[in-house]
Amino acid sequence: MRRRRFISGLAGVGAGLGLLPAPGGPVAAAAARATGEARAWQAVPAPDGAPAAQLRDVAAAGRGLAWAVGEEGRSGGTLGSPLALVWDGTAWARTGLTHLGFRGYLHSVAGTCARSAWAIGTDTAGRTHLLAWDGGTWRESDFPGRGQSGTSLTGVAVDPGGGAWFSGRTSDGRLLLHHDGGAWTWLPAPPSAPTVTPSGVQLTPRGDVWLYGVGIVARWNGSAWSELPAYQGIRASITGLLPVADDDLWLVGYDYGVGGPVGKPPGVLLLHGDGSTWQGVTEPFGVGMLNGVVADAQGRPDRIAGWDFWDQTRAHYLRWDGTAWVSERGPVASTPVVMNALARVPGSDGYWAVGTTSTSASSAALLRIER
Repeated sequence: MRRRRFISGLAGVGAGLGLLPAPGGPVAAAAARATGEARAWQAVPAPDGAPAAQLRDVAAAGRGLAWAVGEEGRSGGTLGSPLALVWDGTAWARTGLTHLGFRGYLHSVAGTCARSAWAIGTDTAGRTHLLAWDGGTWRESDFPGRGQSGTSLTGVAVDPGGGAWFSGRTSDGRLLLHHDGGAWTWLPAPPSAPTVTPSGVQLTPRGDVWLYGVGIVARWNGSAWSELPAYQGIRASITGLLPVADDDLWLVGYDYGVGGPVGKPPGVLLLHGDGSTWQGVTEPFGVGMLNGVVADAQGRPDRIAGWDFWDQTRAHYLRWDGTAWVSERGPVASTPVVMNALARVPGSDGYWAVGTTSTSASSAALLRIER
């Protein structure tokens, strides 16, 4: 799936645990880019709901419309109910989902306008649910392979023309599904036909479609695949890819590494690719997670959302200053702050970040939204 679940058993883990060191080494030389300005993040009220809640993903169509999805009411490893919020330009409100009739969670969302937005969920049996926004709520949508063994969807991106792209997997190894507003098409499998399932899909301003995940980084240019060397982590999760150019890519996530004590937190994963190799980048913090990376309006590196194990009561964002990723902190809270996803608001200099207030699925876990 695209986004991580609650982190189990990390509260109170301290020194002496043999924590996994984060990847090191200087970033590959690259042309200097415009310096992003530091911003003052603010917490935004979230609607009340059942406890053990978290938001897993967020998307924005503009200043007056955004969506966030997740889950609530989980009990340990027992899934709760899907959760969805909508922003109307003034406040976040809950979107009723009882008509969907399944228990589980929503983990991916994307949209460019009220007529073109999609969300993906998973039920307690592991089946994929694809939802389309009808202007007021989410409705179940059919797709090729729906309900078939071996077919699942993991991520979604929407292009400016309203076309939707879905990462996932079919039983015969195809990994990319396209919807052009009428027809549905599973694209041919990449040449290597990897056995892995991509965790997400990303679009570039010029129209290329990228699949990413542990064991796969591949570009579809509209007619053929190009595959890049993939990151092969041990107990790793890839949460975001930013393809600035074919020889300038950023990959983010986290990696638990080999072994370690119960409750060992992951190491931050921040990699820069030149099209042939991946190089670990020195980051402002090394123990925790990076959960998504976004570009600015010109497609250049911009910001990354993070969870810092050693400073859990505020989000730890990373901002590209033109030559390196530097720290940018969210407001201090009285609870842990775990941001799971980040989205830039088109037509503005704003962002939405969403997550939860606990590292485990307990009654203390409430929704967290920042901008």
